[in-house]
Amino acid sequence: MLKRIEAKVVGRVQGVLFRDFTRRSALRLGIVGTVENSPDGSVLVVAEGEEDVLQQLLLILRKGSTLSRVDKVEVLTKEATHEFQTFEIRYSNLWDRL
Repeated sequence: MLKRIEAKVVGRVQGVLFRDFTRRSALRLGIVGTVENSPDGSVLVVAEGEEDVLQQLLLILRKGSTLSRVDKVEVLTKEATHEFQTFEIRYSNLWDRL
């Protein structure tokens, strides 16, 4: 059964390619959804897939990338909405696109 997780990743996760790391990890696992920076310095991940695969993604997020430092990951689990076709980075402002 497909599930949805909404995860807030807290720590040094902005400006260290964490969104790209998350996107590549999700695509490798066959997960769809989005990742975006939050104004409070965290990164928000919305992902849909099989529950066991989502748990794998959460392990990856908790470990973090080489340049990041993950202090905590807050997770909500819900039913999948099937609104995503792929996994993409959402950009909140022009600076993120440069």
